Amino acid sequence: MTTKDPQAPGLAALAGLIADETRAACLLALLDGRAWTAGELARHAGVAASTLSEHLGKLVAGGLLAEERQGRHRYVRLADARVAQLVEDLAAQVAPAAARRPRTLRASSAGSAMARGRTCYDHLAGRLGIAVTDALTARGLLLQETGCALTEAGLSWFASVGIQLERTGRRPLARACLDWTERRPHLAGVAGAALCRHALDAGWCVRIGSERAVKVTASGERALSELLGIEPAALH
Repeated sequence: MTTKDPQAPGLAALAGLIADETRAACLLALLDGRAWTAGELARHAGVAASTLSEHLGKLVAGGLLAEERQGRHRYVRLADARVAQLVEDLAAQVAPAAARRPRTLRASSAGSAMARGRTCYDHLAGRLGIAVTDALTARGLLLQETGCALTEAGLSWFASVGIQLERTGRRPLARACLDWTERRPHLAGVAGAALCRHALDAGWCVRIGSERAVKVTASGERALSELLGIEPAALH
């Protein structure tokens, strides 16, 4: 007689939570790292607010989302970085099948912007994320031969730029995250999150549209060129 793996029920329940197009759309939208209201997510997913509320309740109960209330508004966000990693990794697996010709000019423009540069939960992705990761690696600041790790020179570089790395908790300092548009790894983990936060706070990048897309500003082009030798052409 075969003994059922005790993890099987939990894994099946997790898969069931994600295996719904409306809930999947919410999880992908929340990869921008921000908190959304239920109304915003309902409009994004194209469903009624009452329908969306039921889906959010399941995601919160299942531990994939965290919620908070401010007055009449209910905000939700991804529960933590591990959930974001799970969603991004799954999205990367289905990306080739989903890469079909956009039906409208608006969809084409949004897709191009996302491919050019976006946030992947709390770190940079797209061609922007790859360009930064490649530049860090080329300068010996990041090693990618066996996994992903900052070198001593890399730690010094972050400190010299004024980017503080909070080395607490279980989250790795540096982690490779498969980029679903470039099909190559970009920098995630504590270092990736800190670099993304600094890029937004310093005005190197700005968010555009309602998706996760970000655009490198003129000051960002200068900073990335001076600090990492990245040519502006690589960011467009």
